[in-house]
Amino acid sequence: MYAKLLHRHRIHWSNAQARTASILSVFAFAASLVVQYYSIVFATARVSNPVTDLILSNIPVVDVDGIYVYGLFFLVAFISLLCLSHPKRMPFILYSLALFIVIRSVFVVLTHLAPYPIPPQTDFGTTMSKIFFGGDLFFSGHTGVPFLIALIYWKEKGLRNIFLMLSVFFGGVVLLGHLHYSIDVLAAFFITYTIFHIAEWLFPSERALFLSDPIAPAH
Repeated sequence: MYAKLLHRHRIHWSNAQARTASILSVFAFAASLVVQYYSIVFATARVSNPVTDLILSNIPVVDVDGIYVYGLFFLVAFISLLCLSHPKRMPFILYSLALFIVIRSVFVVLTHLAPYPIPPQTDFGTTMSKIFFGGDLFFSGHTGVPFLIALIYWKEKGLRNIFLMLSVFFGGVVLLGHLHYSIDVLAAFFITYTIFHIAEWLFPSERALFLSDPIAPAH
């Protein structure tokens, strides 16, 4: 197992084109996180008023803060392991996530709804609370990210089903905790589907690399 993993990395990093794509995708992903941070700060400082919601108005609030925060850490770790296990797939995954984060940040900047009027009581500290419980409501990243990965791995039934279930699970979590409006969750599926196809259009070589057989070593 470890021999195969080392072989994959040796082949991948010895290929100049694949190596460049991987490095650039890491920088693109890091830059998208910076954009996301400032979009959250901007939106949180300008939140307006909450609105009524058909689903949230009819279900009780459940304390899901731990799942909401640590579940995202689990998701990030899982995706990171997938990237590390098949490095040739990393560029398209990271570029797609970067595109997702940037597009979501644009929506966040444009939409300043306040959270539903039963604010969560968190004890995760100031920084964590700002990141996870700020004014970045539309659309739900917890729902969209696993759905995006499911689309990326659509041809691999096992991973596809795992991420589809995670997407539905996190969608339920944010609704039970009243952490997102129902429109944030529902819209995430439609917007994420579009983002995936934009990523395929913008990064065709990285998508081809993702779907390719093992890369031949550079000479």
